[in-house]
Amino acid sequence: MSEWHSEEVLRYVEHIFAEKIPFNHLLGLHIQSVSAEQASLRFDMREELIGNFARRVLHGGVISSTLDVVGGLITFVRVLQKMEGANDEEKLERFSRLGTIDLRVDYLRPGIGRHFVANGFVLRAGSRVAVSRMELHNDEQTLIAVGTGTYMVG
Repeated sequence: MSEWHSEEVLRYVEHIFAEKIPFNHLLGLHIQSVSAEQASLRFDMREELIGNFARRVLHGGVISSTLDVVGGLITFVRVLQKMEGANDEEKLERFSRLGTIDLRVDYLRPGIGRHFVANGFVLRAGSRVAVSRMELHNDEQTLIAVGTGTYMVG
């Protein structure tokens, strides 16, 4: 893939993520980095995201949702890489078919931190299904949770 095309794909993905998916705003997710190999999201801890009020710990649903979003994000980047020459309408049509088939999350430690970073990378991308691996770390680089997502891509 040419470098120009790679930058075009990344700009397109960032636009979709920031402008078209309200849930990402609700969670406070921001793209930290996206490349052909890895995606990284960041969000700050907020009162609305607490699941255990006594310990002030991040809600498990926020953790799993964030892992799912970063897994879907890097999966979509991989799909777009294979769509060289496609117009925006074709890309949006393909995006509309992207969906989570299965999500496994292992909660390793309580979600304690000032902010969190989720990273995802594709393990395998076929013509119909892709599998991604995700991790969530806090601001001290402590591994909070890991996940594996299977996504319908075609």
